[in-house]
Amino acid sequence: MFITPAFAQAAAAGGDTNSMLMSLLPFALIFVIMYFLILRPQQKKVKDHAELVKNIRRGDTVVTTGGLVGKVTKVVDDEQIEFEVADGVRVRQMRTMIAGVRTKGEPAKDKAEKADIKSIKDDTSAS
Repeated sequence: MFITPAFAQAAAAGGDTNSMLMSLLPFALIFVIMYFLILRPQQKKVKDHAELVKNIRRGDTVVTTGGLVGKVTKVVDDEQIEFEVADGVRVRQMRTMIAGVRTKGEPAKDKAEKADIKSIKDDTSAS
């Protein structure tokens, strides 16, 4: 008799946990869809770019995010590379600003091997 209508409505609605679960289900579903359509592909893309940047070596032809194309002449450290844009024009670039690698270069050779190759070429061109 002394129960107010507001108290009675709150008591009736508080016992219905099924409706609360059903109201949160669309938000959970949206989060799952966003994870598979947006977050996972972006994480994969970042991982692939980090792998690409880590494996840059001398002789690779790289494209920067600014659109420069050049051949890597020197790997300075873990953060920078040096590449040649034109004859005698060398540019230092942060590794993270590399957009892609077009062609892979050959592994670096010793000076002795280069001298042997040069002498072989000279011998074959003389004959």
